[in-house]
Amino acid sequence: MTILYLTFYFEPDLCAGSFRNTALVAELANQLSPDDSIHVVTTQPNRYQSFSAKAPDHERRGNITIDRITVPTHASGLADQIRSFLTYYRQAQRLTRGRSYDLVFASSSRLFTAFLGAGLARKRRAPLFLDIRDLFRETILEMLRNPLLRAMLSPVLWGVERYTFGYATHINLVSEGFLPYFKRFGQATYSFYTNGIDDEFINWLPTDRTPTGVRMVLYAGNIGEGQGLHKVIPQAARALGDGYRFIVIGDGGAKSKLEAAIEQEGVSNVELRRPISRAVLIAEYQAADYLFVHLNDLVAFERVLPSKLFEYGATDKPIIAGVAGYAARFIREHIPNSMLFSPGDTVTMVRLLRENSYKSQLRTEFTAQFGRRTIMQQMARQILTKLHTKTLSPTAV
Repeated sequence: MTILYLTFYFEPDLCAGSFRNTALVAELANQLSPDDSIHVVTTQPNRYQSFSAKAPDHERRGNITIDRITVPTHASGLADQIRSFLTYYRQAQRLTRGRSYDLVFASSSRLFTAFLGAGLARKRRAPLFLDIRDLFRETILEMLRNPLLRAMLSPVLWGVERYTFGYATHINLVSEGFLPYFKRFGQATYSFYTNGIDDEFINWLPTDRTPTGVRMVLYAGNIGEGQGLHKVIPQAARALGDGYRFIVIGDGGAKSKLEAAIEQEGVSNVELRRPISRAVLIAEYQAADYLFVHLNDLVAFERVLPSKLFEYGATDKPIIAGVAGYAARFIREHIPNSMLFSPGDTVTMVRLLRENSYKSQLRTEFTAQFGRRTIMQQMARQILTKLHTKTLSPTAV
């Protein structure tokens, strides 16, 4: 049995998609028999312009074969991403030409890796298992300001979705908030294996600190339109003054907007740093007083569950989160010692930081429930069980 595994991000890249897919491939390989194999078609690290790491273009690890495609550098803009994906699409077609697969698996946040998987699966009449990490069509249409462009793009993306999701026989959604959107694709079965906590964070030791000087608020991750950091961090930094310092570690397409907002607010208590390895990042988490996460004020993001919450929740640090919808509900149910405010509501954010007594708290129940290893074991088991029982026979819609 051979599984084709498609993911745009894989180790040693630094992003949630890379961490998730690297762990799932390892677990699938562990559960497969020695005669079975996985063919991973991915890219060379490209998530951030300011982070580079080289890995072999072709690599064998036991029953895993990894092909990494070099794509054009990009700044996370839409045109850049399209160009990078077209390179990935063409090279993936070349690398899989003439090969047969018993299952095509695609993990996708921007729809088009899933679209590629659907095409390769349809051509081979193979079952398709999708792991959907974001709602690209809904998000991109809401973010577009040009109504004509939005009207032109909507039916095109709907056609891509129908072609892709309408063929899948099983779809995993990383957020249960996505399910209402997918009910139209009734031929598929569904699961909800979320992102999880990696081993580096599982054994977090309590820091047991009470801030005595300047309070450090840390954000680590993508700086994109989806996060909308430029709408809250500079404004909050100005309101809070020199008693607080914001540290932003990461890169992304909206970094220039954040830099411009910092300059416009005239603040000196916001520090921007380049992406760093996870080993170094843990030390930054330990040094911080608060961990910050924010999603832009869009209806589409009310369905999203930020992967960053799993890292943050594994620590004992208080979390300040500007999210709505499903993410807010998830935090209330699972992540104690968190402060919630509506996206973009800087006034409430500042008030929460000023008025809430500081405390640290280990979240042992959260860590036990959402360990990445456990989640990936369960997800891999489901993939293989469905394949062996032939319940993934494709049905085109």
